[in-house]
Amino acid sequence: MGYRWAYCSVLLVSVAQLLIKWAMMHLPPICSPLLWVDSGHTTPLRVLAGGIIAYFLSTGCWFMALRRLPLNLAYPLLSLSYVLVAIFSLMIPAFHETYTLSRLMGVALICSGVWLIYHPSGRNNK
Repeated sequence: MGYRWAYCSVLLVSVAQLLIKWAMMHLPPICSPLLWVDSGHTTPLRVLAGGIIAYFLSTGCWFMALRRLPLNLAYPLLSLSYVLVAIFSLMIPAFHETYTLSRLMGVALICSGVWLIYHPSGRNNK
């Protein structure tokens, strides 16, 4: 059950990052607070609120995961959020993200590291 909470936390924090990125792309500059109350910016503000709520829920899931999993197994799972955000930001055309070979290699290294931590051959099963 601890892994389910951890995966839920990873998914929610990834969604939060994407929602907040989209909202910040569509909101006026932070130095123009009067423009934020303009009625044309209600959708980005709602998306921003959704991202903050997703962060809050992610933290709750993380608390539950930490109650059930050792920290040295739970914490590496958080790095999967970097992978999810990288993949989805590349797939969402509105973000205009570009990836170089070095960035893709970085994502592959993160995946390899998590795999090494959880691969059964690396554990002593005696």
